[in-house]
Amino acid sequence: MEKTEKKLPLVVVCGRTNVGKSTLFNCFTEKNHALVSNIAGTTRDSNIGFVEWNNSAFEIVDTAGLLDSSYLKRDKIIETDIDSQTQKQAISYLNRADLILFVVDAKTGLLPEDKSLSEIIKQKEKFNNKILLVANKVDNFKNAGETAQFNKLNLGEPFIVSAASGLGTGDLLDIIVKRIKSPKKLSALKIVDNENLINVCIIGKPNVGKSSLLNSILGYERVIVSPIAHTTREPQDTEINYLDKTIKLVDTAGISKQGKKGDGFEKPGIYKSLSSLDKADIALLVLDLNEPLTHQDAKIVQEIFDRRKSLIIIANKWDKIADRDTKKWTQVLYDKLPFATWAPIQFISAKTGEKVSKILDLILNVSKERKLSLSDSQTEKFLKHVVKIHKPAKGKGTKSPRIYEFKQIKSNPPFFAVRIGPNDDLHFSYVRFMENRLRERYGFTGTPIRVKVSKEKKSHTTYNPNL
Repeated sequence: MEKTEKKLPLVVVCGRTNVGKSTLFNCFTEKNHALVSNIAGTTRDSNIGFVEWNNSAFEIVDTAGLLDSSYLKRDKIIETDIDSQTQKQAISYLNRADLILFVVDAKTGLLPEDKSLSEIIKQKEKFNNKILLVANKVDNFKNAGETAQFNKLNLGEPFIVSAASGLGTGDLLDIIVKRIKSPKKLSALKIVDNENLINVCIIGKPNVGKSSLLNSILGYERVIVSPIAHTTREPQDTEINYLDKTIKLVDTAGISKQGKKGDGFEKPGIYKSLSSLDKADIALLVLDLNEPLTHQDAKIVQEIFDRRKSLIIIANKWDKIADRDTKKWTQVLYDKLPFATWAPIQFISAKTGEKVSKILDLILNVSKERKLSLSDSQTEKFLKHVVKIHKPAKGKGTKSPRIYEFKQIKSNPPFFAVRIGPNDDLHFSYVRFMENRLRERYGFTGTPIRVKVSKEKKSHTTYNPNL
């Protein structure tokens, strides 16, 4: 397994808190990815995106606000609190940057924090000739004179922009592509097309180990981990190559009933989590085996089903379980989630890494079976088989229904159509019976199967898979 390398220059956005770094990141990437608010310290995990401009491209990172210049002075940060981890991550990206956008707030003016941070950055030889001073929140060029105060930072003439309105951002991009080394056009690089990309969303309640799982799969600290619920506020995605396949893993904010009602970061974080689920092919539902399953877990499974996503249940914190009987625990989980018995369960410990590597093989298998397409001859033989072993059960009326046709309309996810007579009625239990026999014969591991029943004497019905 390896992280996909796009070999683009790295541009890092830094500065003190609440100067508009995330707004600038969203403006450049043309996506509303980074969470934006007026509250200092909104960004925790660094956001990563790609920008293409004037036949050139670069990777851009939106870092957490630099809180204290003392962090920059240290060779190593060993504390595990959230603030220390955000600073450690931000400094890691700064150390790898090809260009640094040091952002200041023109409305607030020059603050002591700007001065102390700029002094430390200037003292580090590795940052020499890599810094571009950006004065943000200049709504009108008539106010450009107010940015002269930032000349005291000795970081060069401030470049004036308004990330919120886009003013000056095009000119700033022109400067960036001139400063970065060996700019390349993004479309000329080896980029995975959407059809061959496996999108995987890591989802679950707060504090079940989603971020730890992502870090464990990747083998490095991509996202911040802490015992505090809602540490992750925004979806964080990373692409990896595994057995010649590209998998995009997206870590999401925890989904809770209380969070949906809250007015803080939890509510927008949950909306972004569900948006990430919309774009996914497969959901990794992370459960904490040390905690009893709740109605909220079932609700999340329902959200996954409603979107027709494939499902892999990740039973985390297996290392803390005394009675490690997988058969017993599998039955316990299926008893709590009886409508998801077709979803495979992987028992793991994200903390120790136990059996985490098996998840990638499961992802590839589920992705393959999600795209499985049966020919008309296969579905015809299947229909003859199921009718022979179990006569179609009637719903209403006295007459047993006759199934005229059974065929697959769509794959990824699989969608089947059953055609019965106009006066017949097929019992819903028989549809479930057909689904189960499909799984027995063809697999469809971890993937929801949809079967649509229509009442037509002749095969002229047009099916809309999206309905």
